[in-house]
Parts: sequence; C-alpha cells; structure tokens
Amino acid sequence: MSQTLNVLIVEDDAHVLLGCQQALALEDIPSIGVGSAEEALQRIGEDFAGIVISDIRLPGMDGLELLARLKQRDPGLPVVLITGHGDISMAVGAMRDGAYDFIEKPFSPERLVDVARRALEQRCLAREVSSLRRQLAGRQALEQRLIGRSPAMQQLRALIENVADTDANVLIEGETGTGKELVARCLHDFGRRRDRQFVALNCGGLPESLFESEVFGHEAHAFTGAGKRRIGKIEHAHGGSLFLDEIESMPIALQIKLLRVLQEHSLERLGSNQSIAVDCRVIAATKADLDELGKAGQFRSDLYYRLNVVTLELPPLRERREDISLLFEHFLQLSALRFDRSPRELDRQTIAMLMAHDWPGNVRELRNVAERFALGLPVFKNCDQSPDGNGPSFAEAVEAFERSLLADALERHAGNLSQAAQSLGMAKTTLFDKARKYGL
Repeated sequence: MSQTLNVLIVEDDAHVLLGCQQALALEDIPSIGVGSAEEALQRIGEDFAGIVISDIRLPGMDGLELLARLKQRDPGLPVVLITGHGDISMAVGAMRDGAYDFIEKPFSPERLVDVARRALEQRCLAREVSSLRRQLAGRQALEQRLIGRSPAMQQLRALIENVADTDANVLIEGETGTGKELVARCLHDFGRRRDRQFVALNCGGLPESLFESEVFGHEAHAFTGAGKRRIGKIEHAHGGSLFLDEIESMPIALQIKLLRVLQEHSLERLGSNQSIAVDCRVIAATKADLDELGKAGQFRSDLYYRLNVVTLELPPLRERREDISLLFEHFLQLSALRFDRSPRELDRQTIAMLMAHDWPGNVRELRNVAERFALGLPVFKNCDQSPDGNGPSFAEAVEAFERSLLADALERHAGNLSQAAQSLGMAKTTLFDKARKYGL
C-alpha cells in the first residue's frame, strides 16, 4: 500500500482490544484502540485515513448504530464488525447495510489480519482513485483558467499544480500583460488557503507617502489626517494570500520592513509598538530583473532571496505563438457575450495578421484586439493597408509571421543556424535561404 493507513479498533473489552492491537502490530499494521462508539465518532472525519473494526455489542451506542453513523459521514469507509455467538444473522443484515465484513468470536489472529489487510487495500485504492480524480479535475480547471497548448504553458501549469498547495513564497516574473495576477489567483485558488481571502496590491500604483499606511496599517492619530485605525493589506491577508504586483516599485525603507514581516511573521502598525501575528502566503510579481536591481542597490537582495523561494516565469505571447488563435477565440467568445453580439467567424487573413503581430502588450493586448474584432472594428488601428484598403494581404501577413518566427528562433539560439533549424523542424539549408531572403 502506498499510503500509511490506520485500523481503528472499537472494543470495550480491554483484553480483546490489546490482543487485536498486538496481532496487527506483529504484521506492521498500525492501529488505534478506543473503548466506545462515541469515542470512535470523535476521531473519524469525512476522509479517515484507514478502516474501522468494531464490536457489535458496546456500552451506549452499539456497533450497528456506529456503522450507520459512519456510512452517513463517509459511504466508502470500510467497517468490519466483530460478532458474538448467535449474532450471525445480525452481521449478515449489517453487510446488507454496508459493512465490509464481519469476524465471529472467538477468532484467530490470522483471521483478523487477513480481513484487516483486505479492507485496508480497498481503502487505499479508493483514496488513490479519489486523489487522482481531484488532481484531474484541478488540472482541467487550471487549463480553463490558463489557456494554451504550448510547451511553455504546459510547464507553467505543471509548476503551479506542484507548488499551489504549499505555503512557499512565489515570485512571478513576466512582461506587462502576460497575466501575472491571473497566475497569482490560480496559486491561491488551487492551494490550501483557497477558502480565505486573496488580497492584491499594486506597488507601482501607490504614492510613497501612503505606502506604509496602506501595506502595514496605522493607528488612529498616527499622523495628520489619520482619524481612525486602519488595517493594512498584510494584516487583512492574514490566513490567506497577499499578492504584491510590481514589487520592484516598493520603497527601499519599506522593503526592509516587509522583510522583517516575512522573517518574524508579525508586524507593527504605524504609530504602534504592539506586535501583531500575521500568517499569509506572499506572492510577488515583477516585470524587472530583481537580481540586477539588487546588484545596482535599487532592491534589497535579502528580500529578493526571501521572495524567490519559487520562481514562475511567464513567457511573452510572441514566444508561444501556437496559443494565439486559441486565446483569441476564447476572448472573442467572452466579448460576444459581454457586448451581446453573435460571435464573428475568424477568416484566414485575420488569423495571419494575428500570427504576424509581435504583441508587445502580450495577452492583455490580444484581449483588447478580440474586443475590437467582436465589435466589427479593424483588428489593428494602425496596420499597413493593402491596395484594397482592408489591411495587409494574406501572403504579406504570412511572410511577416514567418520572418518573425525565424528571427525569434535565431535570437534564442544566438544565431546558430543548426540549432535554430532543429528547433523549427526544418532543414538547415532551408533556414539559410529564408534568413537570406528576409535579411536576417
């Protein structure tokens, strides 16, 4: 069995209970012993990691009532009943009501171990199937949130699945418009803090004079105009997740204060000497190179290392062009619903124009373009016009896309034709001819 599961034994006879536990211990099967059904119910929740073996005749609530209560909480929980002489018909009835098996007194240690092993194997298999189903449902939900078939997006989703259910601090790196806040929300929504608050703060959108009060909070009359106490963003995120976007914009003095919060898990409001315990997962995002800023003295290196437990790099849209049409269709459907319009069909020329564009504004720009298209407006406001005035021709757009694709590949491989050709899946001579054609 891949999971360590327990056997909860419910038996009011101390000698029988001890004998059962010893028999299981000799076979390396861990067990817990209790003397009543009431105590058993206190120990078992909706997903108990194990099985239950209970005597039918118990003081207070009997084993049959315990079986009924347990099946209400967890229908898949295997419950084995211990019966006395003359209780066989009662045990058979209990099997119809959902008992896994029964053991008749007196029973041998081998009989106990055999039934326990089979029940544990069933429980282990059922829990593994349930876990796989949850993972699959989570993966499908994540694919609907973070759209894309490209290897870069598949790798990003896998990393999020791996770290979402931990409390590790995460640093998200990516250009403007790549979806850093969406990734932060996915980390929260698919993690153990999903039922608590997600608090977002754009560090680049706050005047320095308000920064400390907004992030750390302040007491009443801490400064002129502070009429009443204010709970800061960190304290508000207690128990949940705190998303700090454009972390590179945080003033150096407050970076030191944030570092102290991360180290000590406590803060002091402005104007107070009282320490307040805080427990929040910090997810930071940046479009800058914090390591380089640290070397230049513009960002605290010790804060960078504290935030950089896990790094998620968001690829720009131009590096995952295979996702463009998929994303555009998604935004087009949303736009049609928003504007109460019938979705427009994408023609080949529009697709070629989308594929040829460099997308400096990344996914955010693509969404805006989809909204324009949904409204019947030109895809790009300032695009080169073909002779008929409807934008670049299909051939021109395809050539522009091909040139951009080749240029990106050559740049990624530092001009190495062999490596670039291999990554593109084309012959080196073909790449050489096309590079010469486009002046690359």
